[in-house]
Amino acid sequence: MAQPALIPTCWDSSDSDICADHRQPRAEASSGHCSQPGAELVAGLSAREAYISPKYFYDALGSKLFEAICDLPEYYPTRTEAAIYASHQDAMAAAVGTGCTLIDLGAGNCAKAASLFGALQPRQYVPVDISTDFLHQSVQGLQRRFPDIPMQPLAMDFSSTLTLPPEVNAQQRLFFYPGSSLGNFDPQQALAFLRRVRSALPSEEGGILIGLDLVKDTHVLEAAYDDALGVTAAFNLNVLKHVNELIGADFNARDWRHVAFYNARFQRIEMHLEARRDLIVRWPGARRTFRQGERIHTEYSHKFSEQDILGLLEQAGFGGCRMWFDARRWFAVCYAQAR
Repeated sequence: MAQPALIPTCWDSSDSDICADHRQPRAEASSGHCSQPGAELVAGLSAREAYISPKYFYDALGSKLFEAICDLPEYYPTRTEAAIYASHQDAMAAAVGTGCTLIDLGAGNCAKAASLFGALQPRQYVPVDISTDFLHQSVQGLQRRFPDIPMQPLAMDFSSTLTLPPEVNAQQRLFFYPGSSLGNFDPQQALAFLRRVRSALPSEEGGILIGLDLVKDTHVLEAAYDDALGVTAAFNLNVLKHVNELIGADFNARDWRHVAFYNARFQRIEMHLEARRDLIVRWPGARRTFRQGERIHTEYSHKFSEQDILGLLEQAGFGGCRMWFDARRWFAVCYAQAR
């Protein structure tokens, strides 16, 4: 799990099980990017293989559930990545340099970035997140702890744009993208995203510090996304409540179950919601029939090899990559400079 992510939007919506309500005009999917949440969600639910972008996990409850996931014994990424920062932050600071403009993509509770404040001594901290209320609550508490660091929170969906306002310092920008959030993209989308990051660096003095989950044993991976307590299942199912709020749909979470598995061919965890029975879901202007066992895709989490990481960064316009690992080499943190 990571936030937010980019899933292909606006697929062909022709499907015999999707029925228009003729009392209102049906929302039509275009071939380009859907800028409004309602249009994007309707396009995803209307696709032949239905999907909901994982960025919609993160309403207020979803953000809290994700915090709980990070404390689960099965969910190794958070602990493993944190241990890498704790063990290697001085080396990271030596590579990055102090006084950077620290731009934290998908900041959440800001804890990961805050753990590096002492080493990096940022001149400005710019947390970016799609969950507006949660972001501002997090920054208020952080500003009290670090009153000398200027903070500029940005509530935005950075999966589609990285246009930063003039309030963000242009000098020595360091994009911080922890938590293997890049894994939510497919390889081509990941490359496009990294290229957008590179274009947001005005000179070659900036860079990216990124955490990435590595390929490992299938049992370890699947347990991390389908924990015994069912917290991840609740997190996945909660997206239906959020969709109901955003587009006026009538999903009932009791009609769905959480499904997660590792697809070795594509080196990715897949998360889905599977219909427990035949059912109809309605939203203003349309409805869709889901058959028992039919799934809505909610997340991919790709896993990486070291060569995957180096190749993506090089193609995106970064070089001079430095990597740090945990003892089991389950996770990597990489710093790469713009070139």
